[in-house]
Amino acid sequence: MPKLLTDTGLRFLWISMVVIVVDLWTKYEVIGNMTLSESIEVLPFFNLTYVRNYGAAFSFLHDASGWQRWFFTAIAVSISAVILWWLKQAGKQQRLLPVAFCFILGGAIGNVYDRLVHGYVIDFLDFYVGQWHWPAFNIADSAIFIGAALLIIDMLTSKNGKKSSLDDNSGVK
Repeated sequence: MPKLLTDTGLRFLWISMVVIVVDLWTKYEVIGNMTLSESIEVLPFFNLTYVRNYGAAFSFLHDASGWQRWFFTAIAVSISAVILWWLKQAGKQQRLLPVAFCFILGGAIGNVYDRLVHGYVIDFLDFYVGQWHWPAFNIADSAIFIGAALLIIDMLTSKNGKKSSLDDNSGVK
């Protein structure tokens, strides 16, 4: 196997592929088995509810005239390209950061696929408390959230950038 796929962050691209496959599979299950706006109670705080999101997170810009489809697609494709470049640069010793970026990459590609093929993102995970509902989301959104959480964990636990007194090369012992 090429060193590029074993000695860089690209070795975790399988995570992105799993996210994309599971995301698309679940979305096509929703499309094939539910009607738009149909809601199926799964638990007292969770429904499967088929909705279309023409905007971004929390339906941001959902009611714009259509330009947002291409705008959000361009942003996601640009971010995906940067993530791939960064994964290629990441060394073998790095683990958590490339895993985080691979979750984000898989989620971004899953939602870009929806925007390009359907013109909107298919959302269906609907959590709520009483009458208050969080905005519906999907597996791709969940992967992006997991990736962001892992980035924060990495930032909080990383020793990079933190200089301890043992690293001080000032000559004072």
